Amino acid sequence: MHLIVGLGNPGNKYAGNRHNIGFMAIDAIARRHNFPNFREKFQGLISEGTIGDDKVLLLKPQTFMNSSGDSVQLVARFYKLDATDITVLYDEIDLTPGKVRVKIGGGNGGHNGLRSIDPQIGTGYRRVRLGVGHPGHKDLVMRHVLGDFAKSEQDDWLNPLLDAVADNATMIVKGDDNGLMNKLALAVNGDGAERPARPQTADPARPKAKPQSHIRAARPKTAQAKVPTSGPMADMLKKLFKKDGDGGS
Repeated sequence: MHLIVGLGNPGNKYAGNRHNIGFMAIDAIARRHNFPNFREKFQGLISEGTIGDDKVLLLKPQTFMNSSGDSVQLVARFYKLDATDITVLYDEIDLTPGKVRVKIGGGNGGHNGLRSIDPQIGTGYRRVRLGVGHPGHKDLVMRHVLGDFAKSEQDDWLNPLLDAVADNATMIVKGDDNGLMNKLALAVNGDGAERPARPQTADPARPKAKPQSHIRAARPKTAQAKVPTSGPMADMLKKLFKKDGDGGS
């Protein structure tokens, strides 16, 4: 059995906040995989269903963000789950909007939800960091994460990201972290991760052009006139060059 936790704050007041993207992801998974209605238990809202062939628990702690670990720990203890059986989805201000990173273990990065979870179940759980962007100054962070997503954000990247999380939830359960990140990048960016520009390489079969001065290179190129070899003009030129030759001897 695998436990997928989404972090957020309970109540309609916070439902559209950036801080609640974890709740939004859990709801998207529940809808896509036909989970039963959430019930109140373990200081949270929980639903049990299947994703693929695996039994899965979906949890939205209702203890407010700073005490998320209380609910997670109760579920883990009841179902006898280790940290390796748990995945947590949450907002990450240090990632650009729509960017996703997945890792196991590590620090809490200043996130109060993780700060509550770590001492109660350990740090060896999987973290799915859902980028919501940084407001630019630390004094604006609280207002930013407790602010709602703009309509343009929802249309541009949030809804495609949530749909992709739901579509690829099997990868969360199976621990296919790289596959999951690639799928989510494709959903948000269209063609996946940014690609570096291809360096221009010289064709070894093509001869190198002879370097020219900037003055010569700037001159317009004109075709050279051909000297006639027959006809009246040719006869006149021959006589002219012959006279020049005689005068110079």
